[in-house]
Amino acid sequence: MGQSKSAADNGNRESERRRTILRAAIDVFARKGYHGCRIADVAKEAGVAYGLVYHYFKNKDELLETVFDTGWSGFVTRVRAVVEGEGSMEAKVRGVVDVAFEAYRVDPRAVKVLILEIARSPAGSRINRQTAFVDAIRLSSELFTRAKDAGELRADADPLLSSALLFGAIEMGLTAFVTGLADSRDVQALERAKAQIADTFLHGVLVGASPGAEKDAWKPETSSTKSKAPKPS
Repeated sequence: MGQSKSAADNGNRESERRRTILRAAIDVFARKGYHGCRIADVAKEAGVAYGLVYHYFKNKDELLETVFDTGWSGFVTRVRAVVEGEGSMEAKVRGVVDVAFEAYRVDPRAVKVLILEIARSPAGSRINRQTAFVDAIRLSSELFTRAKDAGELRADADPLLSSALLFGAIEMGLTAFVTGLADSRDVQALERAKAQIADTFLHGVLVGASPGAEKDAWKPETSSTKSKAPKPS
């Protein structure tokens, strides 16, 4: 009994250390990029000995692969819940966009790494980002196939292409924020971007749809009522 508890405690400590190192890797990759990141930087960020990082990960490529696997699997799980849940095509499209932007709101550095660093790194070929995206597009296409059968999707719209266009719009919308083109500290800008992506996409595929977002709604407001989170010190 005592040995089982001790083994469980050790297992918990191991898992916690691994999560701490992985979190540190995300922060360093986001700040310095793949090529600028060193294992020593990750160890310092995590507050652990240099050699301990190698106990859990062979090198920074494996660290990046794990960041992708963890982040992407969580995203796909949430998208699947939306796609397989109840509701109209419009509600589900908005739900998928919500999942992506909520992920960015909660952990912008992780999303930055997923969007920018995975494709640029030598580890990207082993991660096979292309296959991961294809799987997500196929998953989402089920939503549009059912919508077409229900008469919600335009008759001339292809479900697979509709899914690819949706994910492309989401990725490019988030890219505007992770690259600094749009102000990620402006909470209202994120909300407007989310609404515009969903509204513009739905205007193109819904039967009898009309756009609901104002033109260029994602751009920062110029009035004094602009809502903006305080800048970090």
